[in-house]
Amino acid sequence: MNRPILPRRIPRAPKVGETAAFTRTLTEGDVSLFIGATWDVNPFHTDDTFAKETGFGRRIVPGLLTASLLTHLGGLWNFLATEMQFEFLAPVYIGDTVTAAAEVAELFGNGGVVLACRVTNSGGEEVLQATIRGYPGTFEE
Repeated sequence: MNRPILPRRIPRAPKVGETAAFTRTLTEGDVSLFIGATWDVNPFHTDDTFAKETGFGRRIVPGLLTASLLTHLGGLWNFLATEMQFEFLAPVYIGDTVTAAAEVAELFGNGGVVLACRVTNSGGEEVLQATIRGYPGTFEE
């Protein structure tokens, strides 16, 4: 597989145990933009009256919006994902602050990487777990 060569973004190629994380508050604007791009018009995300009558009690952030926060971390490694598995553990609400974290769990084959990922809310509750396989880019020296 030919991987692009980009200017160095991290100090070295990923190594097992290396981690990256960032924190972000998910706003009404984030949800609106995501729904506009994906057309995920599920009433759990779009309808206050409907959501109020569910077990969630209010609208929830689309699960794939939460999962997509992990792409920022992949971008730091110039990462091209080939497989992603998500497990949604708890709801994320509009206005919640979440931390997305990835750890290099395994190196395989010709430069492949397995990332063990998780997203937690500000209370420390894990809201998402993920395993992502793929290939980080080659960096210029």
